Amino acid sequence: MQNLPLIIQSDKTMLLEVHSPSFSDARDDIAPFSELMKSPEHFHTYRISPLSLWNAVAVGFSSEMIITRLNRWSKYPLPDAVEQFIHEFASRFGRLKLLPGPDEQTLVLSCSQEKLYQELKHHRGLQNMLTPAGDCSFLLSLYNRGTVKVTLIKLGHPVEDIIPLRQGKTLALSLRETALSGKPFDLRDYQEEAVSAFLGSGSPSPGLGYGTVVMPCGSGKTVIGIAAMHRLQQQTLIITTNTAAVHQWIDELLDKTSLTADDIGEYTGGKKEIRPVTVCTYQVLTWRPDKESDFPHFSLFQRSDWGLIIYDEVHLLPAPVFKITAEIQSTMRIGMTATLVREDNREDEVFSLIGPKRYDIPWKDLEQKGWIASAVCTEIRTPLPEELEIPYAVAPRGEKFRIASENPRKIPILKELIANNPEDLILIIGQYVRQLQQIARELNAPIITGSLQNAKREELYRQFREGTIQILVVSKVANFAIDLPDASMAVQVSGTFGSRQEEAQRLGRILRPKKRNAKFYNLVTRYTSEEQFASNRQHFLTEQGYTYQLEIWDD
Repeated sequence: MQNLPLIIQSDKTMLLEVHSPSFSDARDDIAPFSELMKSPEHFHTYRISPLSLWNAVAVGFSSEMIITRLNRWSKYPLPDAVEQFIHEFASRFGRLKLLPGPDEQTLVLSCSQEKLYQELKHHRGLQNMLTPAGDCSFLLSLYNRGTVKVTLIKLGHPVEDIIPLRQGKTLALSLRETALSGKPFDLRDYQEEAVSAFLGSGSPSPGLGYGTVVMPCGSGKTVIGIAAMHRLQQQTLIITTNTAAVHQWIDELLDKTSLTADDIGEYTGGKKEIRPVTVCTYQVLTWRPDKESDFPHFSLFQRSDWGLIIYDEVHLLPAPVFKITAEIQSTMRIGMTATLVREDNREDEVFSLIGPKRYDIPWKDLEQKGWIASAVCTEIRTPLPEELEIPYAVAPRGEKFRIASENPRKIPILKELIANNPEDLILIIGQYVRQLQQIARELNAPIITGSLQNAKREELYRQFREGTIQILVVSKVANFAIDLPDASMAVQVSGTFGSRQEEAQRLGRILRPKKRNAKFYNLVTRYTSEEQFASNRQHFLTEQGYTYQLEIWDD
C-alpha cells in the first residue's frame, strides 16, 4: 500500500507522486473526475469539485466507479468527508432533465424530487422562465434553454439535457493525404483520441456529440474540428473570435479537405455569405443596434440546416453578450480552447451551454512528445525611474498598475533582448496602446491594435509568417486564434491585471513545433502592484509544469 502514488485529503485535494512507477496509470484514472490545479516537479495537485464530478457523471461515470478508482491508487484510506461529497454531488446530476415539449418552441424540465420542484417553483429568478406543469415538471421556452441551465447550475443543480440531437444536411467532405501546402496530413494520436471522445466510435455514439476539448495552443485544435466535420459529413457553422481567425479557418479547410471556395462562406462585418460551411465571429452574431433591439444576425442559426456547430475559444462564451449564441442547443456542438480557466470562476457555464469536458491533455505531455515547442519562461524585474516613484505612490490603485506597466525602463531591456536574439521572430505583446505605439516607434516596427483594419492586420501577419518582418508589436487583439507558427520569442511588456487565461494564450503564440526552443519574457516593474499581478498570471503556467526564471535588471 505504501508504494501507491496518491494521497487524498479531506479538503478534496489530491497529491499524485510524479516519480511513482504507476504515476501515468493513476493520472489517467483520476483525470476524468478531477481538476489539475498545479503540476510542479515532484507532486501534481488535483482537486475534486462539484463541476469535475458533474463532468464525469455526464460522460458515464457513477459515484461508485469514482470511489473505486480512488481506492485503487490511494496510499491511505479514503476520508469519509470525501466519499460523502462524491455521493452527494454526483447524485445531483440527473435529478433535473430537460425533455422535448409539446411543440418546437417549448421544452419540459422534469424534477425527480418534490422538494426540488418546490424549491425551483418558488425561486424568484426562475419564475419568469419556468411555468409549473404538474407532475414535478415545468414548461419553458426554447429561447430560455441556455439561460435556465446556467441559472440552475449556479444553484448547484446541473441539468441533464437529453433532448435528441438532430441531424443536419449532408455535406460530402474528404481529408487530403497531402495538404495543398505540400505537407503530409494525418491526425496525430491525441487528435484521434479527442475526436473519439467527442463522437465515440459511431457518428456519434448515444450520449455524445456535444462537449468541450481542452488542448494547448499550437496542438492542432482546428484539425480536431475538421476531423469531426469529416466524421459527421454534415453542414457546419464555425464561430470564432475575429476576422483574422475566420480567414485562418477558411485557409485550413481549403488546405486540408476537399471543400472548395464555393463551399465555404465568410460571415463577418465585411461579408455575409451563408454556405454549407460558414465561418463567423461571435461579435457579428451578437451585434444589435441597442440593448432593446433583437439580434439581427442570430437568424444565421436557423438559415441553414447545421449538423455541427464549432465554438472556437469556447472559454469566451460565458460572457453575457455571448450567451445568445448557445440558445440553439439541439445541434451537435464542440467547444475548443487551450484553457477553461476564467478569473470570474464561470467555467460551469461552458458545461451548461456546450457540454461536459470530453478531452483534456496536459501541455507538458505534448511538449515531451515533440508536438509543441519546449518553452523557457523568464521574468525580468526592473524598478521605476526615480521621477515616477512619487507619482506612483500617490496614484489611485488602477493608475498605479498603469504607471508600473508603462515603466519606460522596459524599453532598453526590450532592445537588449532583441539584440541578443537576432535569429528569432519576435512578438512584443502588451495591454496599453500608448505604450505599444512608443515601442513601435523606438524599434521602427509595425504595430497591430484593435483600430487597424483587418486587411492590414492580415498582411502584417503574412509578412511575419514569411520572415519579411522580424518584430511585430501586438495588442491583446492577438491573444486568440492567431496562427503564427514560426514565432519563437515573445516579450510581454504589460498584461491584463492577473489573467491566467491571457498568460496561457500569449505563451501559446510561440508553441508551434520548431527547431529552436521558444522563449517567453515577462517584463515587470519591481516593488509595485505589477509584481503581484504577474504572479497571478503565471499561476496557470506553473500549474502546467512550466517554471519561470527570475532576473533583476537594476540599471
